[in-house]
Amino acid sequence: MTTASVLLTVSTTWTANNDVCEKDERVGRSIRNTAAVAARELRETPATKEQAIRIMRDWIQKNNDIKNVRQDESFLLRFLRHKKYSVPMAQQTLLKYLNLRKFYPNIFTKMDCEDPKIKEILSNGYIVVSPLRDSKGRRVIVYNMGKFDATKFGCWDMCRAHIVVYETLMEDPTDQIFGFTHVGDGNGSTTAHVTTWNPIDFARLIKWGEQSIPMRHKEFQLINVPVALKYIIDFAKSKVSTKMNERLHIHSNIKNLQNEVDVSCLPTNYGGHIPLQDMIKYTRDLMMEKRQTLLALDEMEILNASGIISSRNPSKIIKGDNVSVEGSFRKLEID
Repeated sequence: MTTASVLLTVSTTWTANNDVCEKDERVGRSIRNTAAVAARELRETPATKEQAIRIMRDWIQKNNDIKNVRQDESFLLRFLRHKKYSVPMAQQTLLKYLNLRKFYPNIFTKMDCEDPKIKEILSNGYIVVSPLRDSKGRRVIVYNMGKFDATKFGCWDMCRAHIVVYETLMEDPTDQIFGFTHVGDGNGSTTAHVTTWNPIDFARLIKWGEQSIPMRHKEFQLINVPVALKYIIDFAKSKVSTKMNERLHIHSNIKNLQNEVDVSCLPTNYGGHIPLQDMIKYTRDLMMEKRQTLLALDEMEILNASGIISSRNPSKIIKGDNVSVEGSFRKLEID
């Protein structure tokens, strides 16, 4: 794989196959052709960007269904870039995002990385952000199910840890443009990891999450997936778009994973070059930097969801009970 790009905020130097130079030598070329990628993949030009932001701000100011919605460039661009500058689609995603926050306040309010539960989950290394981008400029997020204590924490704690990380990363314009590579390890999964979920909420969060959270998910690379967890993954795949399905890959061994992901971006336990504790510290530093920004998101409100158009029926708004799931995950066993 080609050498990964070093983030500008990294202070530690790692080596990869003797071809990673000191950080100071690479700062000038850490993320290349950002504007070119934005133009090619997102249809972003200076003129388009300026005009779209102006339209979004005017729409927010005149929309009586929403209140205290952020109008800064970074926040608006996450929706515009996610929808490749289709302003009506960006507006719909923003409304759905606000509605999702309202529907699940136990996940989306008081998103504080200093919350004892979130802090412990992140400190354990369940979800970490790599200090290195991959060869395509994407942010790499690594998950290890075995690091999540399902006897102590529930599904909502898991969700809150995810959202604190995602909301923090969505503030970064480079992440908005290049997107994300997700690397998941199912080793250490137990029955408790599965049965903590209610199938209806799981389905709703998967389906609505894709529609409402403006992240460019480019790859999902999974390893060590037991049978029961594979069932959950297949269930999730049935709730998302074909595009997302095609981006998910399950590997039978580390070597296959390494063929698909830049090794230099990974923790040492996956053959990478970065100690897990360094990644945990880096992730915590990122979260602390944006802590007050995330807490301020609670000021935003959606007062009326009548403007949301359902993808299933364009003539109807999205209701809170339109995801139907039968059965229970509690019958599953982890092999």
